[in-house]
Amino acid sequence: MNSVNTHGIPNGRPTVGISNSARVSSVARSGVGRQRKVPDCPLIESRNWLINLNYARKEFGICKILIQEELEKSKGFSEFANYMQGLILRHEGRIQDSLEYFQTCHAINPMNVDNIKQVARSLYLLGRHRLALEAYREAESLVLKPEWDIYHNLGMCLLHLNERVKAKECISKAIDLSRQECSYVALAKIYLLENDIGAAVNVYNAACSIYPENSDLATTLGLLYMKLREYQKVFEKLGSALANNPSSAKALLAMGSIMQNHKEFDVGCSKTKIATQYAPESAPLWSNIGMCFFEMKNFIAAISCLKRANHLSPFDWKILYNLGLVHLVTQQYASAFHYLSASINLHHRYGNAFMLLALTLKKLGDPDNAQKAFEQAACLDPTDASIPLNYAIFLAANGRKEEAAAQLKSFQDLAQQGTVNQEMLEVASKMLETLSVESAASLSDNKPADVRIPTPDYPHMGPDEV
Repeated sequence: MNSVNTHGIPNGRPTVGISNSARVSSVARSGVGRQRKVPDCPLIESRNWLINLNYARKEFGICKILIQEELEKSKGFSEFANYMQGLILRHEGRIQDSLEYFQTCHAINPMNVDNIKQVARSLYLLGRHRLALEAYREAESLVLKPEWDIYHNLGMCLLHLNERVKAKECISKAIDLSRQECSYVALAKIYLLENDIGAAVNVYNAACSIYPENSDLATTLGLLYMKLREYQKVFEKLGSALANNPSSAKALLAMGSIMQNHKEFDVGCSKTKIATQYAPESAPLWSNIGMCFFEMKNFIAAISCLKRANHLSPFDWKILYNLGLVHLVTQQYASAFHYLSASINLHHRYGNAFMLLALTLKKLGDPDNAQKAFEQAACLDPTDASIPLNYAIFLAANGRKEEAAAQLKSFQDLAQQGTVNQEMLEVASKMLETLSVESAASLSDNKPADVRIPTPDYPHMGPDEV
C-alpha cells in the first residue's frame, strides 16, 4: 500500500507518494532531462478585461493608455481595443474619429452586428441619416432574431428623413419587441408632428402605465391634456409627477404656468421659485417668475428676472416678447421697440408681437409703420379680438373714424364668436359712444353669455422647454 506524501501540496490536495526509483524511471522514459520552456506566444486579448474594467470606472485616461499598448502589440488588429477606443472618443465628442475606429472594427470582423450598429450610431450623430439608415438595415439583415434597438434607430433615421409613416412602423415594431421609454417618446413625437394630440396622449398613457414612477412622462402627458383643455386630468398627472419626484423642475414649472393662467400669481410664483432650486439655469423658469411679478405690478423685479432669462437664453423669442411687453407697459418705448423687433426677427408668425410693436411705434411717433404692423398682426391672427380693438383706437386717434368703426365691427363679430374679457368690452363700448356708430347697449346685448377672463396675452414658457 502506498503511503501519503505530505511534503508538497501544489493544488491543495495531498498527492499519493511514489518511490524515488519509480519517479526516476518515469522521467527517463519520458525523455525529459531538462526543464521545458513555454513558447512565447502572447494573447492579443489578454488585457481586454482590464480595459473594460477601467472603462466601466470611467477612468478613460488609463483606459486609453492600455488600448494604445494593445493596438501596438496587435499592430492595430485588436477588435476590442478599436471598439473601446471608438466608445471613448464618442464620449469625448469626437464623433468623426470614433467612426473611423468602428469602421476598423467592421473591417476586422464584418459579421459582428455590434460593430455595424456603432458605425450607424456615429453616422446618425454626424447627421448622415441616409448612410446610418443603410447601416442599420445591414445590421437588421445579419441578426438571427429581431432586436428592438435596431428598429428604434431605423425609425429615428426615417423620421429625420421625413418618412413618418415608415418611421411609425419601425418604432411600433420596436415597442412590440421591448417596451422602452425612448420608443414611446419617439412615437408620440411623430404624432405631435402630425398634430394628432389624441394619438400622442394614448402613447403617453401606455408609457405611464409601464413606467408609473417616471415624472417626466407624467408631466408631458399633463401638458398634452392642457392642450385638450382637460384640466382635471392635467392636475392629476402633474400631481402624480410631483408625488414621485417633488424636485422635478419640469413639473413645478408646469404647475406654476397653470396657476398663472388661472390668475393665481402668488401660488404660481411660489411653485416656480421652488423649481429654481433644482434648475437655476433654466431660462423658462426665470421668464415665468418675471411675468408673475409683472402681473403683481412689481415691474422692477419683473424686468430683473426677464433679463436674467434673456442672459441664459438670448435667442428665445418668447423671453424677448415678454421684455418688450413689460417695457411698453412701463413706458420705456425705445427699449420695448428693441426687444419686440428682436422677437419678431426670431419668430415672425406671432400676431400679438406685431400688435405690441404697432403700439410702440405709435408712442414713438411713427404712425405709418404702426399701421403696417397692425395690418400684419390682423393678417397673422384674424381671430384675436384685441387686435381690431387696438387698431380701432389707433385709427380713431388719427381722425380716421370710418375705418375705426369698421375695426370695431370686426371686434364685435369676434366677440360674438368667442370669449373676450370684460375690460375689452367696456373699452369697445366707450369707443362706440365716442364714434356714435352704434349704441353701447347693442354691443352689451350681443356679448357672449359665458364671458370669462382669458389667458394672458403674453406667451408663457412651457415646461417642455426646461
